[in-house]
Amino acid sequence: MCEHDAKANCFEYIDSQMPRVPLDLVVNGERVHEMIDPAMTLLDFLRVTLKLFGTKEGCREGECGACTLIMNGRPVTSCLILAVEAQGAEILTVEGLSKDGELSILQEEFIREDGLQCGFCTPGMLMSARALLDRNPNPTADEVKEAIAGNLCRCTGYKSIIDAILSAAKREREALRNG
Repeated sequence: MCEHDAKANCFEYIDSQMPRVPLDLVVNGERVHEMIDPAMTLLDFLRVTLKLFGTKEGCREGECGACTLIMNGRPVTSCLILAVEAQGAEILTVEGLSKDGELSILQEEFIREDGLQCGFCTPGMLMSARALLDRNPNPTADEVKEAIAGNLCRCTGYKSIIDAILSAAKREREALRNG
């Protein structure tokens, strides 16, 4: 619990005071150039600097998966990566899943299958699922379970999440066939 007045942010980023370094990368299809604290994590860069709040802060130890995003085509826990390690990288966050204000098929299926409840784990689950479907458009239930093994959910019991991912895979394959 905070010991200071209610106006302050209890989880405010604490700057290292080291000299700034340049960071160039692509986030959700947009080129980004910022001068950043070299001790800043990728999670903090996204949330504090870019104001992309979809990527959640959970454990800060890489154990819960709430901060999962896709970096250069692979799912990563952004709380364990320094932002400077993403130099030149291509980053996809949950905000980048929808296009032109329309939810992606994967997002739609999470809603349709009730693959979310409180929503805290949902962005990380979506990103782990997106990474799986990008490399394997026809996964088995066991492959889905393996792909989301690093994402913890305390609400749903996982069945609805697995069903949502399998349903999204089927719809995406159908959409590809139908052009």
